[in-house]
Amino acid sequence: MTFKGLDIVSIRDLTIDQIEQVLDLSEKMMPYATGEKTCKALDGKILANLFFEPSTRTRLSFESAMSRAGGKCIEITMPQTSSTVKGETLADTIRMVEAYSDAIVLRHPHEGASRLAAHFSRKPVINAGDGAGQHPTQTLLDLFTIKQQLGGISGKNVVLVGDLKYGRTVHSLAEALAMFGAELTFVAPPLLQMPNETAKLLENEGVKARLCSNLEDVIADADVLYVTRIQKERFPDLSEYEKVAGCYRIDNILLREAKKGLVIMHPLPRVDEIAPEVDMTENAKYFQQAFNGVPVRMALLTMILGGELR
Repeated sequence: MTFKGLDIVSIRDLTIDQIEQVLDLSEKMMPYATGEKTCKALDGKILANLFFEPSTRTRLSFESAMSRAGGKCIEITMPQTSSTVKGETLADTIRMVEAYSDAIVLRHPHEGASRLAAHFSRKPVINAGDGAGQHPTQTLLDLFTIKQQLGGISGKNVVLVGDLKYGRTVHSLAEALAMFGAELTFVAPPLLQMPNETAKLLENEGVKARLCSNLEDVIADADVLYVTRIQKERFPDLSEYEKVAGCYRIDNILLREAKKGLVIMHPLPRVDEIAPEVDMTENAKYFQQAFNGVPVRMALLTMILGGELR
């Protein structure tokens, strides 16, 4: 199956073999992502970045990836300056933008928005996060980081901690980790545990995740600790947020119980769930993880736009 023209709405739009192809090309993109080498794989191509929600890492890394690969970006990053304020539908916005670009990256507050956009667009659509739904390119860079740091994914015990209910990054990642045969442990208050539909998908993959609410009980067995922010903005009732705010904090005292080679990841931004003192440890890989968004998105864009790394 060719990548050219493929929509990337869910991580399940890709097979394991296709994900491996993206990770392999991402490794080759590293010297181009850092600027050590020059890449013209996407010379003449235009990417439309449509961000209807705030974003720093995803938007900037797509822009950086496109630029490093020799292409250019056009963008909507302030919806209040677009025709959406005049009542234009998302479908019409997509039809209009596809005429100006070769591919569309969409972040939207409503789950399912990217699937809708892909239905109306003749150009490839990449989901950059839709509500509490999916964030497949974040998953690709997360998988790349785990493989980069630990040499593989299969059999690794990945502990996902924090907001597992509203955190779209952990929904996509848990499904992908199951595809690769990783062991999963979910640490969250009952209010924020992994949604039933995701747990059911995992069971269908033959993966039975360990559930708990106390991080101290599982930290010693973790190969990867994937920390997420408890997202105040996703709670329909703020009194529910107040019940769980600040319930997990990673600090050097907690890490005394961890394996020496534990990899700590976080999709960022963080608030207070990881103490700044952890940044100085060998375990902290979240800033490397953020950088990895550039080579991974360079690889993915090159593949779906039919570019060649020469």
